[in-house]
Parts: sequence; structure tokens; C-alpha cells
Amino acid sequence: MAMMPRRAAAKQGLAAKILTVLPLTLFPFFLYFFFALFGGDGGDTGLAGVQGVLDRSLFTMPMISGVGWEFRIGDLILLVGLVLLAIELIKATSAKSSSMMNHVGSMAVFILAMIGFFVFSSCATSVFFFLMLMALVDVLAGAMITIVSARRDFGVGDGVAQ
Repeated sequence: MAMMPRRAAAKQGLAAKILTVLPLTLFPFFLYFFFALFGGDGGDTGLAGVQGVLDRSLFTMPMISGVGWEFRIGDLILLVGLVLLAIELIKATSAKSSSMMNHVGSMAVFILAMIGFFVFSSCATSVFFFLMLMALVDVLAGAMITIVSARRDFGVGDGVAQ
């Protein structure tokens, strides 16, 4: 009976390791492609199918100025991307080997996003462009934060060991 908690802990440890290595910026792209594939054709707007889906309103909030602020599906995807980018930057403060693998994954996400942006018509939207920029920020800032954290962990300041 004592084996069950140990197995559960091992599974939880594996899940935590996978989430540490896997770049979270991948998930907004999954969300984007989910809406692009299953969101319909965008209606009679005359826009490309995915753009029509991204422009669909989720809710409208009345503002003090008298206008309504409209929150769209594309805004939701960008919001999810920004939250996950913030978490990725916090994860970058670790100098573990899993963090290095995360940076490799982040680079792969950015390269695939850039290829998708230039090659596939359903990826040629502003929402996808900003997701691609978030992936780039994840790569650049994540690597810089990891380097600074590693220098601090090893006690190196101004190029001289302290």
C-alpha cells in the first residue's frame, strides 16, 4: 500500500519535469490552431476564415466613456500568451539542465512559428505575429536571465571569481 503514494509522487515528478522542459509558449499556438481549425469559416465578413474566428467577440464591457470594450478570441489567445510568457521568464531564473532544454524548445517554437508565419496563409495574422514575437522574447530574455542567474550562482562578478 505504501507503493501507491511513491508511484503517484514519481508520476507527479515526471509531470513537473515535462512542464519544466516544455516551453509554455507552445500552448497559445495550440490554442490558435484549435480556433483556426475548428472555428468555422468566419461567416460573411469576407475575411480569411481564421481572421473571422479571431475577430469573434467573446463579451463586451460597457465603459465609463459610453463605448463598449469588445474582448475577442484573438485577444484571449494573446492574453494567454502573455501570462505564459511571464511564467516562462520566471522559469528562466533556474540554471538547471532542464532549463537549458527549455531554451532549446523555445528556440524550436520560435523557428516553427516564423516558418508558419511566412509560409501558411492561416498564420498571416497579427495575432500569430504577436505570438511569434512572444516566442522570440522567450528565447532572448530566457537565455539572458539564465546567464545572469548562473553567473550569480557560481559567484562570478565582472568576469572575476569572488
